[in-house]
Amino acid sequence: MQDHDQYRLFLHLASSLNFTRTAADCHVSPATLSRTVQRLEAATGHRLLDRGPHGVALTEHGHRFRTYATGALDLWDRYCDDDLAEEGLSGHLRVFASVTACQGLLPDLLAPLRTSHPRVQISVRTGDAAAALALLDEGEADLAVAALPSRIPATLLARPVARTPLVLVRADPPRSGELLPAPDEPFVLPRQGLVREIANRWFRRLGITPRIAAEADGHEALLTLVALDYGTGIIPDLVLQHCSLRHRLHADSTASSPGELTIGACIRRTDLRRPLVAAAWSVTGLGRPLRPAH
Repeated sequence: MQDHDQYRLFLHLASSLNFTRTAADCHVSPATLSRTVQRLEAATGHRLLDRGPHGVALTEHGHRFRTYATGALDLWDRYCDDDLAEEGLSGHLRVFASVTACQGLLPDLLAPLRTSHPRVQISVRTGDAAAALALLDEGEADLAVAALPSRIPATLLARPVARTPLVLVRADPPRSGELLPAPDEPFVLPRQGLVREIANRWFRRLGITPRIAAEADGHEALLTLVALDYGTGIIPDLVLQHCSLRHRLHADSTASSPGELTIGACIRRTDLRRPLVAAAWSVTGLGRPLRPAH
């Protein structure tokens, strides 16, 4: 419905506070996004966003409308999900996952839901795994599959679906007998996120101050820089196994592992009352839910 599409655009913008990013992520033109905000401001009779030289900010009425739009979409989703008639469960499940999770985990993870409830429509959005829990918590996805931090927000439920070690990856084969990185070895690291945090802790345990040759946003970009021989990368093995560049790279099995990532399926706690989300949650039940942070 048109109003609901406008609400979703507004909620994404209220989260990103960036017109260009929201337009790109939601596959609309910046002009369309601006017109959507103008229509909402005309309908409410209030300015919802302040646009200034330092960026975009929600006004007081913008915060109030964000609460209203979130609640309205939640009511609509529950209405759509409340379809357990003779035809079976139906509705629209919005899934967010990293590219690697989409390729390596989602087909098997969601196949039981697809088989049991063929009328359910599944849409998949990919992006930075670091944003997964925030997007879920803000109501922009119903189910997220991504690496889990050590502390899960109390508003979410999460359970592990896979674990993957972090591996050292080079463009050239490692020299025989090497157990630790060389003191002057250049590294290619994620700019931020869980892998960077684990790598930093690993360097501290080894007493190494790494020489960072390059930083990358995203695992795929990192592996490209490694293939160009900028340095040694630290990457989840699951990413490496599903990367088209893997035949040009060499994983170091002799070095000590920096650690591992737990990949999890996550939903909002309050969404368990929605039949569609409850059905999706049940098919991911490969383990007990992880304890949330308080």
